[in-house]
Amino acid sequence: MKNFALLGVGGYIAPRHLKAIKETGNNLVAALDKNDYVGIMDSFFPHADFFTEFERFDRHVEKLRRKNAGNEVNYVSICTPNYLHDSHIRFALRIHADAICEKPLVLNPWNINALQEIEEEYGKKINNILQLRLHPSIIELKHKVKQSIQDNPDKVFDVDLTYITSRGRWYYTSWKGDDAKSGGIATNIGVHFFDMLSYIFGAVQKNVCHVRNADVAAGYLEFKYARVRWFLSINAEYLPEVAKEAGQATFRSITVDGEQFEFSGGFTDLHTLSYTEILAGRGFGLDDVRDCVEIVHQFRESRQAALRGDYHPLCSKVKP
Repeated sequence: MKNFALLGVGGYIAPRHLKAIKETGNNLVAALDKNDYVGIMDSFFPHADFFTEFERFDRHVEKLRRKNAGNEVNYVSICTPNYLHDSHIRFALRIHADAICEKPLVLNPWNINALQEIEEEYGKKINNILQLRLHPSIIELKHKVKQSIQDNPDKVFDVDLTYITSRGRWYYTSWKGDDAKSGGIATNIGVHFFDMLSYIFGAVQKNVCHVRNADVAAGYLEFKYARVRWFLSINAEYLPEVAKEAGQATFRSITVDGEQFEFSGGFTDLHTLSYTEILAGRGFGLDDVRDCVEIVHQFRESRQAALRGDYHPLCSKVKP
């Protein structure tokens, strides 16, 4: 049994981490969140110590390491806002624990380089949750793509990615609406898709920004084996009529060479599976995450290009 600490236990994604820690037979000894709406802990680890101030949390975890042999924290799970990930990963390594961090691992590529040095210094591992890589449908698609390329080495797939997940006005007031803290829509809701695409279709060769505003991000990516038009939005206005009529607040579509790729189900246990792989020494590390971090960083730094050539059809509906 390993001991875990969790930062951001009051957040949206934290219950999946609590469940994963529990289902892999491990123990949560301490948790932190600036908000105290954390009754969810009672369903998993009612005896875990809880803190709302980082300084007290830090002191408690350090005491466990120095004065309670066998009770020290082995893993720190990080579910905090994106801009805090880098700092909290460093904290994990400083207390001689491995880190398990939600996406995006960091906001900028150079943060990865710095973390590699710290990882080597402490001899600990930084793991990123890239659960889509473990999704059965995506594993199957990767296998099909690999087989197709073996049969035809010049094959390049045409991919359209559309993801619209409606958010209310609260989003713009929260840290998620602050590009400096979240990285913007492409980073906050798109980074796991970009990781999936690079994982399946190879290295990025071209990255074009078509739309980048408060509620829409859209562009064009060329990978070694795919041309991708993509559109992400938190604005319900862009939902297709079929979704609106059904009362759905979210629409997700990926087509590969015109064929719909379905992977809506199968997400329930992916965090538990991710933890199982990490505990077995097979977690996704810094090198695995570099491509998707570079994609979203380059997108943020790019000028918006004119709508010519390959661009997602929904781009033409975005108001200037």
